[in-house]
Amino acid sequence: MAKGKNKNSGTNNGLFKRWAQGRSFLTLDFFRRNGFYIIGITVLIMMNISKKYEYQDCLQEVINLNAELNDVRTDCVNASAKFNSKIRESEMKQLIDTCHIDLLTPDQPPYKLSEK
Repeated sequence: MAKGKNKNSGTNNGLFKRWAQGRSFLTLDFFRRNGFYIIGITVLIMMNISKKYEYQDCLQEVINLNAELNDVRTDCVNASAKFNSKIRESEMKQLIDTCHIDLLTPDQPPYKLSEK
C-alpha cells in the first residue's frame, strides 16, 4: 500500500521536475492516457459555442418578428382609421339626404387665399 502512494507522488514529482526544468509535460504518453478526456472537453466546448450561436440566431429572429408585428399593427390601425372615416363620411351623406339639405361634395379641394 505504501508503494502505491510513493508511485503516485513520484509521478506528480516527475511532472513538477519536468516543468521546473523547462521540459513539457505534454508528451505522447500524456495524450494516450488522457485522449478521451481531451476529446470530451473539446466536444463540450464546441457544443457550448454552437448553443450560444443558436441562441443569438433565435434572438435575432425574435427581434425581426417583433418589428414585423409592430409594422402589421400600424397597418391595421391605419386601415381601421380609413374604414371609420369612410363610415362617417357615408353616414353624413345619408343624413344630408334624409334631411333634404342641398349640400354637395366639392369636386375641388379647398385652397388658401393669399394676401398680396
